[in-house]
Amino acid sequence: MWDFSMGRSLGLMAQTAPFIIFRMVVYFGIACAYVIVTGTGAGIGWGIGGFGDEGFRASSTMWGGIAGFGLTAGVLYLLREYILYVVKAGHIAVLVELIDGKQMPDGQGQIAHARQVVTARFAEASVLFAIDQLVKGVLAAVTGLIQGIASFLPIPGIQQIMGLVRAFLRIAIGLVDEVILAHAIRTRSDNPWASARTALVLYGQNAGRMMKNAAVLTFIVYGLSFLVFLVMLAPAAAVVYLIPGAWSAGGIVFALIFAWAVKAALIEPFAIACMLQAFFKVTAGQTPDPAWDAKLSQVSKKFDAIKQRSGLWSPAPSSTPPAGPAPAQPQA
Repeated sequence: MWDFSMGRSLGLMAQTAPFIIFRMVVYFGIACAYVIVTGTGAGIGWGIGGFGDEGFRASSTMWGGIAGFGLTAGVLYLLREYILYVVKAGHIAVLVELIDGKQMPDGQGQIAHARQVVTARFAEASVLFAIDQLVKGVLAAVTGLIQGIASFLPIPGIQQIMGLVRAFLRIAIGLVDEVILAHAIRTRSDNPWASARTALVLYGQNAGRMMKNAAVLTFIVYGLSFLVFLVMLAPAAAVVYLIPGAWSAGGIVFALIFAWAVKAALIEPFAIACMLQAFFKVTAGQTPDPAWDAKLSQVSKKFDAIKQRSGLWSPAPSSTPPAGPAPAQPQA
């Protein structure tokens, strides 16, 4: 039915426990930052509201909470390159090597090793971030094309169906940027732009099988995320109760934040491990199809931008010797 093993993915998560703990610290730290700064903002607003009537106090408390939430979001927006480079890319680097049967160090040594691997492929966080954004642009264009075609079909209830399709596509293509990164690390490419182009084409020419795998993961990810959200409602409500002038909508917002943290720290790496297994198995021994390269160029200018940058890329000289030949493709 699908091209990955859930048991293997759970095993990979256990083997990368240092990174799972690292992800938990980072993402739960982010969730706590949202709660603390939002609560502080609401508290300040509540204090300012003491200079007016009850209506003014309620309004100032709400706006104080919104300001705190927005401030936290702004700081995290500035840190997005670092989070992508260190947390996501580092974990993927370790997963790739474990899938290929290599031994990894334990503890902090695993995180340090992963950072070295990522730095060897992507000299700076800005390079990886630029590739990630362009890849997302290519995927958005493909998704928009699929949705645009469906909107013209004379099928009753098509818009309702497309709501489910959009949810499915977010998972189906939402992890492709991680697959692109994994392909660059696995092939030890010294040109990350060319590697991104190759991986996009390989994904496109195997879209049917990859979508089947994504369908299974869609059910798992959304199902687990909803259960986590329900579990988090109680502690979120308790946090809201502690905020001066209790913010009625805060329980839902904080529950969503806590659920997002669990998803990013635990559910997402499981889905990534599944997708990497599927991609490596499905594309084993294949070469990019020029027809698919041309199709992607037709639907996305950002894919052309990736192609152009791949031709202009000049790798920085490395102070470390090559890691050796690329690993053999695993058997399907």
